[in-house]
Amino acid sequence: MIIDGNKKEKEAMEQFHNGNRPEFLRIQEEFLSAFREEYKDKDHCPCTKACRYHGNCKECVAIHRAHQEHVPNCMRPIINAKIKILSELTEHTVVNEIEAPHEILKK
Repeated sequence: MIIDGNKKEKEAMEQFHNGNRPEFLRIQEEFLSAFREEYKDKDHCPCTKACRYHGNCKECVAIHRAHQEHVPNCMRPIINAKIKILSELTEHTVVNEIEAPHEILKK
């Protein structure tokens, strides 16, 4: 099962945007049912960093909501894709104004 960009969940969101809440909820429950079955005994966390909260989304998200300095690693590709689209408005010149934090620059 592919989680990121899941076809079934995208179909659910299409129904949501069309105002068809009952169908949205039905399709979303299909996705979640398949997710629960597929990942009941497998790791679903896409993070590649060693972290004591790996796979524990509830605690990971709570920590990031609490400190509000950055988002979980698993959410960065989603947010970066949205930022990239916005960056096109200025021909991506924002990259000339951004310096990654020291901990990101370490290899």
